[in-house]
Amino acid sequence: MFFGKQLRINLINMPRIVISLLITFCSVCLQAQSFNRTEVVTQLAQIMDRNYVFPEKGKAMSDLILSKLKNGEYKAIESPDDLAKQLDADLKSVANDKHIRVSYNPTRFEAIQQGSPTGGRPAQGNYGFEEVDILEGNIGYLDLRGFSDIRFAEEVAKAAMDKLIQSDAIIFDLRKNGGGSPSMIRFISSYLFGDKPVHLNTFYWRPSDRYSETWTSPDLASVYKPNVPVYVLTSSYTFSAAEEFTYNLKNLKRATIIGETTGGGAHPGGPMLLTDGFIVNVPQGRAINPITKTNWEGVGVKPNIEIKADAALDKALELIKAKN
Repeated sequence: MFFGKQLRINLINMPRIVISLLITFCSVCLQAQSFNRTEVVTQLAQIMDRNYVFPEKGKAMSDLILSKLKNGEYKAIESPDDLAKQLDADLKSVANDKHIRVSYNPTRFEAIQQGSPTGGRPAQGNYGFEEVDILEGNIGYLDLRGFSDIRFAEEVAKAAMDKLIQSDAIIFDLRKNGGGSPSMIRFISSYLFGDKPVHLNTFYWRPSDRYSETWTSPDLASVYKPNVPVYVLTSSYTFSAAEEFTYNLKNLKRATIIGETTGGGAHPGGPMLLTDGFIVNVPQGRAINPITKTNWEGVGVKPNIEIKADAALDKALELIKAKN
């Protein structure tokens, strides 16, 4: 209380820049004192041990961070952001899984608590459908930046696909797509096969010890175009659900993949809350392709035609025009 009174008295004659520096200093001090290292690490260890897709790796990650906590290796970390970064690095040193992500984000933490449909992340403009166009030569082009949950994005997705499916070839540009929901993969893929359901993928989920399958939908029978040529553009940034879409179509021999090898993330999961504003994204499942019996984790999806990402669209157009 004394500090508060003294601060109010001294502020009267202080220059604004000094006041600003004091406020910043106090904010940093409060932030540094606003989290419990032991509780954060203990909760994280428990979550990884119980939920990570591979039990032995989950236990190894848990053991590592608990050992470091016991040895006082986190004691000198005063910033919650720095603690999150260190824990993230420690977990990845064991699992090397790009879907693992430890972060400190009180705003997102609160949004997740309140059941935000975007998980506290900014909603993608137009649900990730950045550009839908018919290029010269009746070539459909979709620049898709994310695979949004079909429950929220069906109207936009249907409008885009109904337009594209009338073209003589379709290019899916996933070079800036970092992933999303399998439900959108299923919806879009259903336009590209016949009226007989096609098995796209299977997931194993560790927490429930169950398998789930994804098949194309018979509900789009009136707009099926199983013979329209399909091209998928990729980059090293293409990740997660965008990789699944690419991997599925490649192994079903339904698309020509052009660009760079993708990022290599085949372990889906979701955010789990720790304490004091800390969040961990936990990979709880793994993809099992019905054809290859494996997935793209750690290796990415290799394109049929390997070329720099920024040249992939021109290459696709060249191939399409050469066939016409």
